[in-house]
Parts: sequence; C-alpha cells; structure tokens
Amino acid sequence: MTELISRADLRAAIEAGTVTVVDALGGEYWAKQHLPGAIPLVAADVSTRAADLLPDHDAAIVTYCSNPACPNSGQVAALLEGLGYSHVRTYREGIEDWTAAGLPLETN
Repeated sequence: MTELISRADLRAAIEAGTVTVVDALGGEYWAKQHLPGAIPLVAADVSTRAADLLPDHDAAIVTYCSNPACPNSGQVAALLEGLGYSHVRTYREGIEDWTAAGLPLETN
C-alpha cells in the first residue's frame, strides 16, 4: 500500500518545491481547480504518459483526488509504483480537505 502524506506535510513540500503533485481526477476537474502546480494524470494514461510527465523515477510524487472515498489517487499511485517510481505517496483526504482548510488552488 502506498504511504500517505498529511495536508501539513504536503503543503510544506509544495511550498518548498520538493514534490511533484499529481491530480488523479484529470480532465475537467483539473481544469476547474487543482492543488498548486499539480499535473493531471489519470489511471488510464499512466502507462503512456508517466515517462514524459514524470521523468525522474526517484522524485517525490504525491497523488490526490477528491476525498478518501475516491479510489483514483490510490490507483495512479499503485500504477506509478509498478513502473518503478520509488517515492510515491498519496494525499488521501484530497482536494476537498485542501479546500476546506482554505488553502490556495489553481485553475486552468
């Protein structure tokens, strides 16, 4: 199972620029709002897009989706780990928790 990351630790990593954040909702959801600097990558695209989007297999990566009930972030994390990414964590609480805490979001 993928290691989890707390909101506080994720926020600190984003602010420090030491993590690549992956939005596992993708598409319209990502365009509407996403965590700062997040890139969209859904499970169906991991095998074809991960190498281009995430060239460093040892980089810190955090996946997220809506909330703990959403399986997308865990699916994307598992697929990335299967491709050899060694430092993948999941922000299980997702964008709903981030938003409820009043933290900044970006749009596209």
